[in-house]
Amino acid sequence: MKISLFYEFPLPRPWSEDDEHQLFQHGLDEVELADKAGFSTVWLTEHHFLEEYCHSTAPEMFLAAASQRTKDIRLGFGVMHLPPPINHPARIAERVATLDHLSNGRVEFGTGEGSSVAELGGFNIDPADKRAQWEEALEVSIRCMVEEPFSGFKGEHVEMPARNVIPKPLQKPHPPVWVACTRPSSVQMAAQKAIGALSFAYTGPEALKERVDGYYREFEEQGAPITPAINPNLLAIGGDLSMMVAKSDDEALRRLGTGGGFFSFGIMHYYLTGMHTPGRTKVWERYQEAVKEDPTLAYGPGRGAIGSPDTVREFLRGYEASGVDEIILLLNPRSHEGTMESIEIMGKEILPEFIERDAKAVADKAKRLEPVIEKVEARRQSWDVPLFDDTYAFGGLPTGRGGKFTAGEIPEAMAEINEGRVKAAQLEKDAKAAKEAAS
Repeated sequence: MKISLFYEFPLPRPWSEDDEHQLFQHGLDEVELADKAGFSTVWLTEHHFLEEYCHSTAPEMFLAAASQRTKDIRLGFGVMHLPPPINHPARIAERVATLDHLSNGRVEFGTGEGSSVAELGGFNIDPADKRAQWEEALEVSIRCMVEEPFSGFKGEHVEMPARNVIPKPLQKPHPPVWVACTRPSSVQMAAQKAIGALSFAYTGPEALKERVDGYYREFEEQGAPITPAINPNLLAIGGDLSMMVAKSDDEALRRLGTGGGFFSFGIMHYYLTGMHTPGRTKVWERYQEAVKEDPTLAYGPGRGAIGSPDTVREFLRGYEASGVDEIILLLNPRSHEGTMESIEIMGKEILPEFIERDAKAVADKAKRLEPVIEKVEARRQSWDVPLFDDTYAFGGLPTGRGGKFTAGEIPEAMAEINEGRVKAAQLEKDAKAAKEAAS
């Protein structure tokens, strides 16, 4: 089982002027140390308008910065929103591929639909359309990464003409693809499409084992790849996977404070029961009030990788026994210093045994899945890709309906450039003549 970290960058109010700056700088320091400690991947979510709960709105920017301070840790989008009103598929392909080059091929491409009113409403997306938008955008973004040129697409939600989208990813044919899975049915869907499942886990290792077994059973029986590269893997993330490690259970609890349950509370607030006034509602304050009424909301040892090395080691072994391929440990609001020490302790006292066992588990799994993958590949679904028309070409001057020029500034700018060239040539000619006359 691989062990990774998950960042949402929560930032409880009240805010001071430097808080957001420190939030990201501390995150970079932590990821740099996590790379040295042996964590498998750092996953960053993408959310919009979810103040206090998540300030990770441009994960590719943070991951690009992290790529220059790390060597081995993989860099995961956990997840990037694919509906085109949020991210155009061509821009997705460009950003993923660029990060893949900057990181020397360490990108994990996690995808999602989005589900909060804050985000879907903020980008004027009808919730009834989001699955279809995800499916079309996934196809187009992957095709943009692998086709040279991309031959075009016309769907219900995405329409794009032929273009050669550059750069292409370093990992061939493309980075591993994942999808966020909040329900058992979406885990089943991921297996059917032969892509990785980023699965939420709130009910412990025993229930997770059923989900893992179900994913691989569905992959074997119904898997039909939709992407050039398959990714049969399931990882788990959830409020029960928070992390804070210290010399003792009491010290870990002290350092975590009441922040351990903020992830789950934020989900309830933004996705289920909360009413939110932008820029006014105090989410952290509401959480603190809820914890006063029910202290168990704050979590503690036994409900996360929280405690001494021995406590955390046993907790992680329980998840390892479920057969899950990877777990992502969540960083709720906490002290930066405590997080740095947690990462260091994990690297020295906990991760080595899991890394050693995972290497063997990966090799055994590859051997076990060989005959399964043959059957799965035989069911591969082909995209309905139009043939590229080699006679197709586009001009440099934009035109609108009826062929009328719509960008008058372009010919005006070109005329100015040409006028400047003429003047420069005349000045050069005059200077040369003056020099000859003087001699």
